[in-house]
Amino acid sequence: MTTAVGPARLTRRVALGYAAVAFAACSWGTWPLILRSAERIAPISPALESTILMVVIFFATGPIVLRERAARLVPGRRAIGIEWLGMAWLGVGDALNDYFFFGAYQKTSVAVAVLTHYLAPLFVALGAPLVQERPSRRTYAAVFVAFSGLVLLLQPWSVPEHGVAVGAAFGAASAVFYASNVLVNKRLSHAFSASGLMFFHCFTAVPLLAAMVPRAEWHASDPRAASVVALGSLGPGALAGLAFVWGLHRVPASHAGALTLLEPLVAMLLGAVFYGEAVGAVGALGAAMILLGAIAVVLRPPRP
Repeated sequence: MTTAVGPARLTRRVALGYAAVAFAACSWGTWPLILRSAERIAPISPALESTILMVVIFFATGPIVLRERAARLVPGRRAIGIEWLGMAWLGVGDALNDYFFFGAYQKTSVAVAVLTHYLAPLFVALGAPLVQERPSRRTYAAVFVAFSGLVLLLQPWSVPEHGVAVGAAFGAASAVFYASNVLVNKRLSHAFSASGLMFFHCFTAVPLLAAMVPRAEWHASDPRAASVVALGSLGPGALAGLAFVWGLHRVPASHAGALTLLEPLVAMLLGAVFYGEAVGAVGALGAAMILLGAIAVVLRPPRP
């Protein structure tokens, strides 16, 4: 005898996972303010900005990993070779995601950079079968509605054409690596804790990014600008990264990808508050569609 399985309830564990992902996305929305503040002090390359971010993450998560190992809070078995290879790729993917995303901010408008970067939730939904997930039609619809809202919010057609092509290419490249990060994080979540994922991937990310920094910049960079990036990296870098990976352990990758669309919403709202960037009626409609898509995802939790 079989019984029909009703819709899964939003359990406390899953609800906390959604809350953690949403917190991380909102925190990442402050990156434009941090980067603009640093670049107003002195020019700083995307490679150096990304290197500083990864170094801060390394030192912020290291003590947590050591404490977990001392308390035996990590999974009982050791990660096997293929999983360490996945960790190495995670470092490469995250390094290139940060490099291309920060570079997009410098090469084009925030609107174009964010819009192309947030092709990532669509890539995550398409790649979800790789991590044994099958997104529902409702999830695809929610991602489509939220992304359409993002287009209306950012209104890329009103951006001057100078630098758009290169900036959009950087943003799209960051989307590919960002989607890869989400899927690989999900794949490795059974073998590493959230802090372990954040800490160990720095062993490949930091050297790669450091090698990409122009040699002259190591001597000519302004310590004040670097300090702004370093302080900002504690929040939307280390803390938000831990929250995102912790939440990703508890919710489907496609749902987490959809919720990250809250990041550009926060970025645009902060731009309106701090830089007087008008949103307008069309932008307000787009913001409402992003929230609608996020709510639709959360109200349809995964089946147990």
